[in-house]
Amino acid sequence: MQSDADDLDRPNLAALTDTALTERFGRLFAEHGPGLQRYLARRVGAATAEDIVAETFLAALRRRASYDPDRAGIRAWLYGIAGNLLKQHERTEMRRFRATARLAAGGTAGIDHADAVGERVDAAYQVGQLAAALSQLSPGDRDVLLLTSWAGLDATEIGQVLRIPPGTVRSRLHRTRRWLRRQCPTTTLHDEDGTDD
Repeated sequence: MQSDADDLDRPNLAALTDTALTERFGRLFAEHGPGLQRYLARRVGAATAEDIVAETFLAALRRRASYDPDRAGIRAWLYGIAGNLLKQHERTEMRRFRATARLAAGGTAGIDHADAVGERVDAAYQVGQLAAALSQLSPGDRDVLLLTSWAGLDATEIGQVLRIPPGTVRSRLHRTRRWLRRQCPTTTLHDEDGTDD
């Protein structure tokens, strides 16, 4: 028999009665909604993230019979749904990265102020540099990087979200971080263990 924790992580959604389903989705939303919201807000902004989180749980409710608890944990399944919905917003995301890069590149000319302004200019430059680099990544590499950095998912969970082996996740993450270090030499990037390269 499954423990309550296992049941929450890998529930049998198809077997739940209407009353149990309402309670379960309330618990799932309370458990995973805030993390999804934070992750998506960093990708597409708070307002769009709220919409995608709502769409994610609505889609999960509608597709509950397709969830296979033997295949993936509920968190990975929800992030997978959110990822699919996020792809619909990817063009907007790419425009934002490119606009940030353009603004940061153009915003440093003619500024000669105190150290605080200099630090802001340096930060804006680094953000612009990183945004430009992120816009050049393939969607798969960008998803692996941002699911790790912004959502805090581990390689196994990311593999479940993207339907790739965890070893492929680790390989993509290593390759992407190495490439970003070359593209953004003034930006500090951390390895999986939190240390700088």
